[in-house]
Amino acid sequence: MAQRIVVTGTDTGIGKTVFSAGLTGLLGARYWKPVQAGLAEETDSRRVRQLAGLADDRVIPERYRLAEPASPHLAARLEGISIDPLRLDPPDANDMPIVIEGAGGVMVPLDGDTLYLDVFARWRLPIVLCARTSLGTINHSLLSLAALRSRRIDVLGIAFIGEAHADNEQTICRLGAVKRLGRLPWLTPLTAGSLQQAFAAEFRRSDFER
Repeated sequence: MAQRIVVTGTDTGIGKTVFSAGLTGLLGARYWKPVQAGLAEETDSRRVRQLAGLADDRVIPERYRLAEPASPHLAARLEGISIDPLRLDPPDANDMPIVIEGAGGVMVPLDGDTLYLDVFARWRLPIVLCARTSLGTINHSLLSLAALRSRRIDVLGIAFIGEAHADNEQTICRLGAVKRLGRLPWLTPLTAGSLQQAFAAEFRRSDFER
């Protein structure tokens, strides 16, 4: 069976979806966002499809599509439904790898009792943690790593997103005992071509393979 990798983050809005698009392209993978909260603007699946240049059959449909751009538990409640964590088990990766993107950070709630962390622990799949490079990232990154390891979840490494900040990156990797996978800079313009070029320069496919 081909590899399945989970991409999560230290926070929301840090560039996790753009990173997921780059990783999907690098690995020649399929992409899956189990829960999409927010439909009025471009969805994460659509953005990844465009940035990674994916055919429709390489984007696995979401299990939940929620209108409100909010935490999944709240977005679901506003629609009068409850997310069933057991419906979120990943598809089999028989023919090619799958990049699975969580929502927000590690501790985002899916319902009244279940965090994404709980789902990750049940999946037992390797995790890539995305972190910003700017102020506050040391605290958020170390807390996220501690939470993942408290549940014995395999962390492949940390991918930084943003402008270079050598001390922050080195401090997180040293104190968090985590592998630095690379850094994805902010891209202007952000296109499929510029993302592919940046990923090829900053990341190695072998670092994501087990």
